[in-house]
Amino acid sequence: MLKADLSLTTPNSTSGNPEILYEDNHLLIVNKRVGEIVQGDKTGDKPLSDILSDYIAQRDSKPGRAYIGVTHRLDRPVSGVTIFTKTSKALERMNELFRSGGVSKKYWAIIAGAPADESGELIHYLKKNEEKNRSYAYNYPKVGAKEARLKYRLLTKGERYSLLEVELLTGRHHQIRCQLAEIGCVIKGDLKYGAPRSNRDGGISLLARNIRFIHPVSKIEIDVTAPVPDETLWKFFEQSLK
Repeated sequence: MLKADLSLTTPNSTSGNPEILYEDNHLLIVNKRVGEIVQGDKTGDKPLSDILSDYIAQRDSKPGRAYIGVTHRLDRPVSGVTIFTKTSKALERMNELFRSGGVSKKYWAIIAGAPADESGELIHYLKKNEEKNRSYAYNYPKVGAKEARLKYRLLTKGERYSLLEVELLTGRHHQIRCQLAEIGCVIKGDLKYGAPRSNRDGGISLLARNIRFIHPVSKIEIDVTAPVPDETLWKFFEQSLK
């Protein structure tokens, strides 16, 4: 299996510019920052899709706006790997990959305490409350609720917090946040799901760490990992894994 050489990409962490983790003629994979929205919403804030469109048009001296397709979303307080497309054809193919389960997504989450079991699979039925913009987890099927599944494993732990790796098996609203909270593993800074205080940057300690899939055009394996946030606790856990 051929694999993408990510050394050919041009990461850019300059303030104000998107941090590009991988780019070719079809795809644009970036490290979304806390506070950014992937797609336009009722807040009216400029979404990352528009920021990227303007950035690419200016960088490449393109007339008008550059095409940017949105394949999936991350919640506003979450950071990490996010895939966009540069053509409508690539968007169609990536959408099909997501629908068919051809995209592997792994997250890192800093939680209060530690799970009772060091690894496992969580199965709940999640129901979204539109008014409160949050989901509720049930252990049984319920009208309007969708099955949600994820796998987790404990990577390392400290005195007050632990680091989990989470693999999403389904894609539901606030799935990781809701399911972990349901088993008593509230993500650090996540006030909506029970954290006692917010993080300084207003985000939560959930990182879309890695994404892996077969490129829909070139057919090479794409494997992209986001760096951990530049924050003391994240750096502590990253160092403890070495």
